[in-house]
Amino acid sequence: MRNTTKLKHLLIKYTATFNLEDEGLFQLMIQDKFNRNKNAIFEGKSYAIVLGQAYRYMLKELKSEIKE
Repeated sequence: MRNTTKLKHLLIKYTATFNLEDEGLFQLMIQDKFNRNKNAIFEGKSYAIVLGQAYRYMLKELKSEIKE
């Protein structure tokens, strides 16, 4: 799946903030639009890595919401 598609899916459910740290690490902070108490931070060496981590996190969260 392309990164733009992953980002599009993430932005439906989350508010996202990207940051580039001094060490060259990308940081992605996401906050659930529907449940303000749920947020997460992902760090990695590239945009694709942090986006992939956040996308997998979203899928895991969606699965747990369906089971409840």
